[in-house]
Amino acid sequence: MQKVLIANRGEIALRIVRACRELGIKTLAVYSEADLESLHVQLADEAICIGPPQSANSYLKADRIISAAEIADVDAIHPGYGFLAENADFAEQCAGCNIKFIGPSAESIRMMGDKAIAKETVKKVGVPVCGGSDGTVETEDEAVQIANEIGYPVMIKAVAGGGGKGLRIARNDISLCKEFILARSEAEKAFGNGEVLIEKYIENPRHIEFQVLADQHRNVIHLGERDCSIQRRHQKLIEEAPSPFVNDDLRKRMGEAAVAATTAANYEGAGTIEFLVDQKSNFYFLEMNTRIQVEHPVTEEVTGIDLIKQQIQIARGEPLAFKQEEVQYNYHAIECRINAEDPANNFTPSPGCIDLYYAPGGHGVRVDSHAYGGYIIPPYYDSMIGKLITYGRSREVAIERMYRALSEYLIRGIHTTIPLQKAIISDARFQAGEATTAFMEEFMEHPPKFD
Repeated sequence: MQKVLIANRGEIALRIVRACRELGIKTLAVYSEADLESLHVQLADEAICIGPPQSANSYLKADRIISAAEIADVDAIHPGYGFLAENADFAEQCAGCNIKFIGPSAESIRMMGDKAIAKETVKKVGVPVCGGSDGTVETEDEAVQIANEIGYPVMIKAVAGGGGKGLRIARNDISLCKEFILARSEAEKAFGNGEVLIEKYIENPRHIEFQVLADQHRNVIHLGERDCSIQRRHQKLIEEAPSPFVNDDLRKRMGEAAVAATTAANYEGAGTIEFLVDQKSNFYFLEMNTRIQVEHPVTEEVTGIDLIKQQIQIARGEPLAFKQEEVQYNYHAIECRINAEDPANNFTPSPGCIDLYYAPGGHGVRVDSHAYGGYIIPPYYDSMIGKLITYGRSREVAIERMYRALSEYLIRGIHTTIPLQKAIISDARFQAGEATTAFMEEFMEHPPKFD
């Protein structure tokens, strides 16, 4: 593998450039007209423009990306996350053009990308799942019948996609009929697939996911869990590893379930098995993300394992260099997503020019960002402009470093979520490790005054 095309943008594209450089692999950046001045374009060995600013006409154009790959004679394509990362057709196109897709097979993506099929797949190997419909639900009457059998509240969930789209909660028959229609409509618009399933809704759970690695030689391991419970509208804000809620016994059982689910999917590469965990430590399969996650750095800092390099080495056919019992959890790590949004104004996006940019540093601090002073944040993409990660020998040290680092982080000219992150990190419930997925809803009922 001599040259890799990076089919993404922003901080993850920059992250892949750096990993490839350390492995002695040349990189090709593809970019939209809006990203000409982006760091990944400047630091890659080569760059090709693939279209206008809108994602639909650039980063989501598989044919343009494949054409760029053929023009530059690349060996492989790394999709990052988002855009085409979980697009089975794109993975299939890469294979058809004899270009290695750095990720799982198209078959695995399809299997785990359809939540109904994924649920049945993991259920067969003994992974706990939430009670609910057997497959997709076609009508409101069918939805009401299932909801009355399993009991309210229930969740209507799109079988395709993610990010909270096509996801609705109902607490009675009337709200179910309304939310069922809305969920299907939203899913159809977002993913081109309006199919939904019905599941029992777990009140105030923890959202805990396990990082998995699987090579081409049927070796499958997990690298422990990440707690992603702090979310706003199903979008993660803060992630940490290990979870303050998970003990050794629960970690062992959940880890074994994650490995079983990954094996059942005939998986290759880095992936994530997501679970919901109730207050009694019962856990249930939620979904599998068949790509690298935004929050992968916390696992890297806890275990010392470079996940992007692992993806590339697996794609090259190399076996995993370590066994399950050799994985060690030496640190505690926390990640705050830094978004160009105004938390004091209903999280309105804040694109524009960064007048001043100063990233924090010091022992136990990592910043993954493509932002810099003078960089113009375009209005066309996700608002995340960076990730701040802190780590230490204990959770308390990681929290102290996070507050210090957030206080040092200076971004002028736009609004960011840094003041919100400081407020969350200072919250007594967060510091006590008591946050569930209900945390942000409760927190924003009486939000602090942001600086």
